[in-house]
Amino acid sequence: MADKQWEGTTYGSSWMHRTLIRILRLCDVRLLYVFSAVFVIPVCLVGRPGGGIIYRYFRQRFNYSPLKAAWKSYVNHCQFSEVVIDRFAMYAGKNFDIKVEGYEHFRKLAERPEGFVQLSAHVGNYEAAGYNLKAEQKRFNALVFSGEKDSVMNNRNKMFAETNIRMIPVSPDMSHLFVIDKALCDGETLSMPADRMFGSNKFVEEEFLGAKARFPMGPFSVPTMLGLDVLAVNVMKTSRKGYTIFVTPLTYDKTLPRKQQMLDLAQSYVKELENIVRRYPTQWYNYFEFWNT
Repeated sequence: MADKQWEGTTYGSSWMHRTLIRILRLCDVRLLYVFSAVFVIPVCLVGRPGGGIIYRYFRQRFNYSPLKAAWKSYVNHCQFSEVVIDRFAMYAGKNFDIKVEGYEHFRKLAERPEGFVQLSAHVGNYEAAGYNLKAEQKRFNALVFSGEKDSVMNNRNKMFAETNIRMIPVSPDMSHLFVIDKALCDGETLSMPADRMFGSNKFVEEEFLGAKARFPMGPFSVPTMLGLDVLAVNVMKTSRKGYTIFVTPLTYDKTLPRKQQMLDLAQSYVKELENIVRRYPTQWYNYFEFWNT
């Protein structure tokens, strides 16, 4: 199976990012949606491996016909471009309609003195939650890839500063683990992506959309080490200028041996992720061979 270590960054130079933000301050995001769908996405589908990978995702995981899988691959790339444009539109000060389903689960844990963990995935637009919802009761810590472009990281820092969110970059020397441990011991919230392996090669293998897939062990190891509660949070694009945040509590038996707790939590997470992906199949944005097939 191909290496699942993620090394991706946001496409483009810092100058391109700054220019895009300036453009979005003046024009409607829908104009860029159309430009991308007509001029950018067809080139990406032909010239980049992601097109073939997503095509196989629709053929093998959803059993779509070749024609339907090809169309859905195009839609998937268009929606991903919209998500990227939306992120830069938020940097430019544009507002989006954000709805939350299950917010009571988050509020209940946020009111407790203990810390807790949120697990996310590369579906929808998870960053939109951090840019629009403020962490009022306790500081929110987001584990992020350390190799992202400076222009993106600077804009994230500016946006997150207004919502009480701190980014924790993954460090090659694993020093981020000490920051995570202190944050959780201080009763803060930690957010971790649970569908891409970076920082460690340890994994758990679970049945996902009809085939075995590898998920990083870290997101399931951290909460079980401290006996913390866990939420799955997915932010899906539901209209041109709207997102819905789905907050779902994950369960695992805290009386089991720790290794079994991790497997129990992983199964709970993968089940919820599958529910989301089946509901929004074109918003799956993992452009590498995810399954052992």
